[in-house]
Amino acid sequence: MNESRRRQYLLAALFPLTLAGMGIAMGAGRGILAGMARILLCPSVLLHDYVAVGGMPAAFLNAGGLGLLSVALLAFLRIDLSGPFIAALLTVIGFAFFGKNLLNVWPVAFGVWLFARVNGAPFKKYALIALFGTTLSPLVSALAFGGWLAPLPALAAGLGFGVVAGFVLPPLASHMLRFHDGYNIYNVGFTGGIVGSFLIALLRGFGYDFAAPPLIETGDDAFMRLFILACLALAVASGLFAGRRDWGALIRDSRKIYASTGRLVSDFTAIGSVPAALVNMGVMGLIASAYVILLGGTFNGPVVGAILTVTGFAAFGKHPRNAVPVLVGVYIASLFKIWETGTTPVILAALFGTTLAPIAGSFGPVAGILAGFFHLSIVHNVGVLHGGVNLYNNGFAGGFVASFLVPVISAFGKKDTDA
Repeated sequence: MNESRRRQYLLAALFPLTLAGMGIAMGAGRGILAGMARILLCPSVLLHDYVAVGGMPAAFLNAGGLGLLSVALLAFLRIDLSGPFIAALLTVIGFAFFGKNLLNVWPVAFGVWLFARVNGAPFKKYALIALFGTTLSPLVSALAFGGWLAPLPALAAGLGFGVVAGFVLPPLASHMLRFHDGYNIYNVGFTGGIVGSFLIALLRGFGYDFAAPPLIETGDDAFMRLFILACLALAVASGLFAGRRDWGALIRDSRKIYASTGRLVSDFTAIGSVPAALVNMGVMGLIASAYVILLGGTFNGPVVGAILTVTGFAAFGKHPRNAVPVLVGVYIASLFKIWETGTTPVILAALFGTTLAPIAGSFGPVAGILAGFFHLSIVHNVGVLHGGVNLYNNGFAGGFVASFLVPVISAFGKKDTDA
């Protein structure tokens, strides 16, 4: 392994290592193992906030542990940390605060590996799908621990369906990209919604009727808020420090990023540079955090997961020019619709709704606002299809919004600048 790649992995491991270390430090003598057990045995469907399920120390340990294992996988496969893989790592870590855990991700990842094996392709080719594909991890937990079957058959069902879900993700992901034509950044989220809906419909035909009420932390969020803000400020500072030798180049690279539409595939480490991408990541995370604070939201597990996902995808498609209009659109919609503006589900719809940022990047801010306006309604109505087993529900909804809105906008003569 060359020195540059080794340095990449070490830097990538710092954040999850910090999370795991803080979890252990906070949980010393406070039942962290019992909290981890509750997380691992939780059905994990949307929305199960692991801070509420197992406590903050266990949630931090789960997120940090899963992040470290993801970095180890990339190191084992000798994969460079490009924009897509940065997005994948932070998404895995973010969703490890609600839905993904050290137990339920492996059957889905194994299914992707099995697909590669059957097709005679290296697993490295599908590693990105394996990481993002853990969106279907709750399918494993819901079946294994949802009480639908006796323990052993339930465990077998969870493992089996998880492997099947992972196995079909790679061929479907490339096909589903055509559905929204790259205007929905969370393409695997849309694919996961299709797979989850298909499998849940099949299970319902055999009497599967598992439903778990949302469990969301509503207590004091001061520590989570300060911790996330500090990490995001550090990301900005790190990007500025890395680019300190040539400020002119950093500014030019940042302009290249902001000029991008964000349409798949937009790797900002290649379009701009790693320092410029780092600055954009920190800025986008701070914008997302400011949105939560201004609307009076709580920095619980799902919201922190959303902020980290937005931060990760700021290396892979999102920047202030294309993401903020979507945030505005969801906010405006919440003023007129039946959902309360500052509640966790609405805030999540806004933050994760920035999956539609390429619409604003391609067709202008008004189109982005419209996308956000429609997205709030769609995302609240598609979850029933997959029963909450697809964690990237906004990616699922975003695929429908993009496939509806983009042809309509194009029909009226507004051309995509990437076309």
